[in-house]
Parts: sequence; C-alpha cells; structure tokens
Amino acid sequence: MTNDLIYNLVSNYYTNKITAHGPTAQGVDWNSIESQQLRFEQLLKVCDHKKNSAFSLLDYGCGYGALYDYIASYKINCNYIGYDWSSAMVAEANKLHPNFNNCQFIASNKLNHNADFVVSSGIFNVKFEIPNSDWQNYVLETIHTFATASKSGFAFNMLTSYSDKEYMRPDLYYGDPLFYFDYCKKHFSRSVSLLHDYNLYEFTVLVRQQIS
Repeated sequence: MTNDLIYNLVSNYYTNKITAHGPTAQGVDWNSIESQQLRFEQLLKVCDHKKNSAFSLLDYGCGYGALYDYIASYKINCNYIGYDWSSAMVAEANKLHPNFNNCQFIASNKLNHNADFVVSSGIFNVKFEIPNSDWQNYVLETIHTFATASKSGFAFNMLTSYSDKEYMRPDLYYGDPLFYFDYCKKHFSRSVSLLHDYNLYEFTVLVRQQIS
C-alpha cells in the first residue's frame, strides 16, 4: 500500500465532502461546529497560547480554514499556514480568507515549511478498505514528518479504540491511545500528553519538543 494511493483516496473523499456541503463542519466530515471547535481547543493546548507569545503554526489537513477562524476569534498571536491535499478545500479557504497577512493555504501533501508547532485534526480517521497495519504505518510516517517540521511541538487526534464496539465502522481507523502515547514518548520527547477526557470518541496527543 503506497502513500500516494492513500493521498488520492483521502483527497477525493474530502473533495466530495466540500463539494456537497460547502465550507461547513459537514464539509470536512464533522457532525457539528461544536465538536469541531472542541477538537481545536484540545490541539491548541500544545502551543500554550494563553501566554500570548507569538508563534507559527502549520495546520496539516486544514480544510477550508476553520482552525484559522477559531484562532482569530480568540485573538491568538499566530502566523498560520494551512496545508490540505484537496485543491477544492484550499480554493474554499483562499476564497474565505483573501488578503490575510498572517495566514496562507497550500494544496499539497508535502510539508515544505517549518514552524514552531504542527497540528492535525481528523486526517487519520477514514481508512477506507486499507488494512489497519498499513494504515498504522502511514500514521507513524506522518507524525514523524510533524516532528521534523515542528520546532517546539506537534499535536494530532484520532478516533479511539475505546469506542463502543457496536458503533465502530470498518472504514474508520480506531487507534490505541496507549500505543501512540508510548510511541511518542519513545521516539520524540519526554514531554507527551494524552488527552482522553473530552466528550468525543477520540483522543488527542500533544508532543512538546522543547522542555524548559
């Protein structure tokens, strides 16, 4: 299973979503804007943004730029770069954010920038018919790129293997939170947080690469 096949499957999937639903939570395959923003709240904990120090952020799988809107609504001091595999998503993001000095959107699956932090929401959820073992390899390769691209830390979320079995779908990937916590501790940093206490069937991992 090649990553190029994964990129094509995911890009087509989300292009169809944004085409059908427009720049909405449903357009990036979330149930509601409330759950979308709850995910943003968890991911941004890696940045410690309440100190109001300026930082740069890469949003990998940015969709139509909803995370940038969330950041702007809280007046967080951030230089934002959004990446998405779907050119349709990036077209919507650019349409919604014309002439913004502190944000840009790029249609690519390759991270060609470095930043203080990298965050990613929802990109590991839909695995189609790809075997779990192949999908896990893809996930691990991807978070290694986050570690390389980030100077101070990165964060990602994932559906949890602790989900109720009767509601789990074969086309979705349910990661073991303990496995990913352990992997990040062993490979990236001593400072890793596992957030599994918010009211969604998923978890968020925060990895801080600079320890004061």
